[in-house]
Amino acid sequence: MADLYVALVHHPVYDKNGAVVTTAVTNLDVHDISRLARTFGVRGFYVCTPVPTLRRLVARIMRHWETGPGSTYNPTRKEALRVVRLVADLDEATADVERESGGLPRVVATSARPGPRRLGFTTLRQQLEAPDGAVLLVFGTGWGLAHEVLERADDILEPIAGTGAYNHLSVRAAAAIMLDRLRGDR
Repeated sequence: MADLYVALVHHPVYDKNGAVVTTAVTNLDVHDISRLARTFGVRGFYVCTPVPTLRRLVARIMRHWETGPGSTYNPTRKEALRVVRLVADLDEATADVERESGGLPRVVATSARPGPRRLGFTTLRQQLEAPDGAVLLVFGTGWGLAHEVLERADDILEPIAGTGAYNHLSVRAAAAIMLDRLRGDR
């Protein structure tokens, strides 16, 4: 089975007005997506932020759960956080996956917006069942990944379709649905 990695990008992403911004890292995203990563066999979860202060904050939170009082209070959280890796940007995450897997990963971006070049869940699931290789699944914060990130990706995963026109899931909810579709026991 191909190795699956996840990246949560905080820059460059859009705000609600369409401006490219850097979003804050949230404790909930780190905790919940790391738990998803462990549940679905993700090799590494990259929190990508160019802001050194935010990387230090996440490192401090992780220390609390890995070696501090939280490590004995909630051992399952400690286990989940082992997959978290803090990096400045997507390039650093990609390079780390390449070092670990021995080859460049296939970068698959996510977007709630429809458009060209959308890869279906079934197709990506089949590709992940290949005996080797690595895929880096990239999620954006705010109002989604900036165009420049989508353009650099090898593929863009099809959006999650609900029952109507409204389509603005939290990144945690979208990650849960996507990882279940790609790696869930079927």
